[in-house]
Amino acid sequence: MTESATPAGFSAFVEETISLADRKFLVRRATETDVPQLVSLLRDDALGAGREGSGSNEAAGYQNAFGLIDSDPNQLLVAVDEVTDSSEVTDSADSAAEPRADGQSQPSRTASTALVGTLQLTLIPSLSRRGSTRLQIEAVRIGPAAQGLGLGTAVFDWAHDCGRRFGASLAQLTTDKSRADAQRFYARLGYEASHEGLKLDLS
Repeated sequence: MTESATPAGFSAFVEETISLADRKFLVRRATETDVPQLVSLLRDDALGAGREGSGSNEAAGYQNAFGLIDSDPNQLLVAVDEVTDSSEVTDSADSAAEPRADGQSQPSRTASTALVGTLQLTLIPSLSRRGSTRLQIEAVRIGPAAQGLGLGTAVFDWAHDCGRRFGASLAQLTTDKSRADAQRFYARLGYEASHEGLKLDLS
């Protein structure tokens, strides 16, 4: 069996920037220190408030989940930072960018960042559809500070492009039936409610 010429999953992912309404957003791989803020974003709506924990007892579960996600090359947990101040955000090829422990770039120390969004991408190889790979998009949140700019649409455009680059030919997602606004948003992006999603609680 020969080794594949392309890296598995999202292992070659590098952070990118989105410029929108004179504001700049950094799309990067989430780190362990981001977990509390990511959970806060997930909790910040009516459904999330009911299903996400807020006490110290749940912290270990979230950290364990992060470890599983971060160690799986087919998973990409994304953090979206707003970058402010005068410094420019550069990609990992720019020598002015400061390296992180994972080898990716980060904004220079003169910039300040605030985590304003998150989503999780999963590459799902499948025998169906002639052996195609699917991009599953889940847990999408844009915080109040960055809403109303079109950032949600821009992040989805980025996610679709990212999925194509890593070999996906189909994007899919699920949304709660009570989220009427979300369903209209996804329809505007071109998603079709072509299947019924079913869930079974195994706890």
